[in-house]
Amino acid sequence: MSLGPSADARIPLGNGGLAVAPLGFGMWRMAEPAEASPRARVEAALEAGCTLFDTADVYGYSRGGGFGACESLLGGVLREAPQLRSRMVLATKAGVSPAVPYDSSAQHLLEACEASLRRLGVEYLDLFQIHRPDLLAHPAEVAEALERLRRAGKIREAGVSNYSAAQLEALIAHLPFALASMQSELSPLALEPLADGTLDAAMRRGTAFIAWSPLAQGRLATPAGRLAEDARTERVIAALDAVARRDDTPRTAVAYAWIMAHPARPIPLIGSQNPTRIREARSAYSVHLTREDWYRILVAARGARLP
Repeated sequence: MSLGPSADARIPLGNGGLAVAPLGFGMWRMAEPAEASPRARVEAALEAGCTLFDTADVYGYSRGGGFGACESLLGGVLREAPQLRSRMVLATKAGVSPAVPYDSSAQHLLEACEASLRRLGVEYLDLFQIHRPDLLAHPAEVAEALERLRRAGKIREAGVSNYSAAQLEALIAHLPFALASMQSELSPLALEPLADGTLDAAMRRGTAFIAWSPLAQGRLATPAGRLAEDARTERVIAALDAVARRDDTPRTAVAYAWIMAHPARPIPLIGSQNPTRIREARSAYSVHLTREDWYRILVAARGARLP
């Protein structure tokens, strides 16, 4: 029996009836120069079956596009093709303020949400997430801002990104509603969530887990025949390739399937801005991953046998 969800599966976000497909589309690179238009990339993600579209107000800032660049590009797509909005679960993030660098004060979060709504040209966000923990913001203040936004109809659900399990619990203690999601880096080269308690916290709370950088910043998409940057990456690529050859799927699809096989049902965010690569991600549902396959990839990543 193959591990992992089918293309028709839906993963709940919170308790309000919102649910998403097992693969999502991440837009942190949308402001980079690309051959395809933003709309073509969005439509390719929809064709791949993605329903979760994840962006952030700071995306594009470090790549010359200015603060809010990726949200503005997506907003342009939605103004050009407003019918696409109903096919998306639209998510953004706030709390990274480059010069500060983190600000999750209630005032900042309220203002950031309003600014995101303007750039995106929408009346509400399906999911509003705290981008990174602000060590100077009490979780009660963060919770108050999220509750105010939800009560005002500006957001449907709330989540966090890059929080530890303890930080997640501290915020949940002050929220009058269930937290819908948490995000962390997860890939066969970024294993920390398997051991640091974040995936366990997600399962304990029924919180959706969103995996950013599932291809390890593209290292797992290295073309066949090109040497990887280190021995560990080479081992993982070899283990992924063994499954890819057997199932006649791209290596990247195996990496996505490996993430989705975990019982927390992590949602990998496709980061490619190439429409062909975006559509190709759908082949992850065709990977027949066994327990032996999954653990073989894990052992390759660890570089040591399991106890």
